[in-house]
Formats: sequence, C-alpha cells, structure tokens
Amino acid sequence: MVLVTGGTGLVGSHLLLKLVSDNNEVRALYRTNEKLKRVKKIFSYYSSNANTLFEKIDWVKADILDIPSLELAFIEVTHVYHCAAYISFNPSDFKLLERINREGTANVVNMCIALGVSKLCHVSTIGTIGRPISNEKATEETEWSSQHTNPYAITKHLAEMEVWRGAQEQLQTVIVNPGVILGPGFWDSGSGTFFKTAAKGYPFYPPGGSGFISVADVTRSMVSLMNSKISGERFILVANNLSYKEILGKITSTMEKKTPNKELKMWQLQLGKIADQIRNLLAGTPRTITNSTIYGLQHPTKFDNSKAIDTLKFEFEPLEETIKFTAKLFIEEHS
Repeated sequence: MVLVTGGTGLVGSHLLLKLVSDNNEVRALYRTNEKLKRVKKIFSYYSSNANTLFEKIDWVKADILDIPSLELAFIEVTHVYHCAAYISFNPSDFKLLERINREGTANVVNMCIALGVSKLCHVSTIGTIGRPISNEKATEETEWSSQHTNPYAITKHLAEMEVWRGAQEQLQTVIVNPGVILGPGFWDSGSGTFFKTAAKGYPFYPPGGSGFISVADVTRSMVSLMNSKISGERFILVANNLSYKEILGKITSTMEKKTPNKELKMWQLQLGKIADQIRNLLAGTPRTITNSTIYGLQHPTKFDNSKAIDTLKFEFEPLEETIKFTAKLFIEEHS
C-alpha cells in the first residue's frame, strides 16, 4: 500500500493520478470534501475515466499533526510520499509554518520508523538549496544559509532535517527539491498566478528568475526514485532556469496576450511590499512581497539539474508543452 500526504495539492493530485493509472494500491489523506472535488477536476483534465480512477483511492480523513488519525492511515502502508506542506511567505506565519512543515514531517518520519515503512519520498523545495557565492549554478551540495531566506524555505529546511534523522535510523529516504512547478488547476497559488497575471496583459514583469519544471516531471521523478535502490539522497528537479520575463513571455504568447516589456524597479517593489502589508493587515490576503522576496529577485539563483539527469537517466519534457496545455485549461475555465 502506498500512502500520499498532501494528496489534494498540485503535486499530490497529479501523483495520485499517476499511481492509480499504474495500478498501485493507493491511500491518500484529505481534510475537507471541497478539496476532494478539486482532485476529481484534476483527474478530468487527463482522463475520461476520472471518477473510476478517483474511486480507486482509499481516502482517509486525517491530519499530519494528529497522531491517532495518522496512525490509522499508516496501517499496511509500505511506501510514503510526503507532499503535505503549508506555504506562506509571511514572517508572522512562522510558528504555523514550523508546526505543519517541521513537526508534521517529524510525525510522518516517526510513523514510518515505528511501523516499518520501506521507503519515504519527501517533497521539499529549491528554497532549501544554498545560493552559490559566485555565478556558478547551485547543486545539491551547495551550503544553505537562513540569511535572506523566506520563512517557508526555513521550515522546509527544518523538515529535511527530520527526514535525514529518519535516514540515520535506517529509514530508506529520498528528497526532491523542485523548482517552480507548472501545471493546471490551482490558479490562485504557485505558478497558477503566472497564468492569471498573463491573462491580464500587464506590461510589467519582476526582475530575476528561477528554475521551472512541469508537474508531470516532478511526479515521474518521484516514482522513479521510489522504485529505485537510491536512498539518503536529494535531487534538484528543474527543467530550465528562466528569467521571469522569459517565463511570462512564453505564457503570454501562448495565451495570445501582450508580452510584458517593462521591468519592475526597486522603488516599485518597495511600494508593492508596503501595499502588500496593508492588504494583509486589512483583508488577510497572503503576503507575496517581503524583504526576502525582494532579495531573491535581486539575487536570482540558477540550478544544476545534472544529478537527476545522470542518476535517473531522466529527460525533462519541454516546458512549452506544459504551458500550452495549462494555458488552454485556464482559458476554458475563465472565458
């Protein structure tokens, strides 16, 4: 039995689709029925048998912070994909981030050890990969520092420490560190906001850039690692390093919208940060522009994906295909 935490998120839902399509016996955690509807919708993007595939999953209402419910979910489980996480870049959310991301991961690791799980795959982020001092690309071995790092990345680093603790206690583990994940269905968060922005035809784009990858490549990598003898390793998952101007250009051209041609200046970012703080205080909207965000835009990192390519004999799919597919679905749902 395979267990997936965070099965109602972007990575988790696409992973579940792959696992059940490959005829694995799968159990997944969920918290609300509303989130289950979204998983069905994701399945419908790829299959005319979405309901049949969805019904193959053993859904268990549980929380990674609730030990009794988690213990029941782990019955007869041999492999665990830990995709669950809380994402926020608001410094005031640090305690909640630490509780869900570090403590929740510790609970999953402890359960794996106690119940003799064969292998754990932990989904982390490129935010836990160190920034090179020079212009070299960052690798899995680049030393990480919490300086100028957002609270989400800090707590995901702490989560990785819990996974490495499990490895010290003989738990077979792998960690994946994906870049910005492109895929459909989650338009109000992550890369979904790129498509919302592109659809509005804004002339501005932020400075800097990041590593990008399709959600299909993330899930393929995870399954490949879990089916291998590899353990105690982590892998950067990035298909291409692109500037934000480049990625928005690809999306806008696919959506036949005007390509942004004006880079946001530092004073505009600082004004945006203040406006962002005010919106957060008055309306409770998530923080998106913080000091660490601005630092990251000013000091972009490029990532070396050679370890995944060489070890897994992996070929990343062209991002254009994912962008085209995702843009088509976005237009269908917003027209």
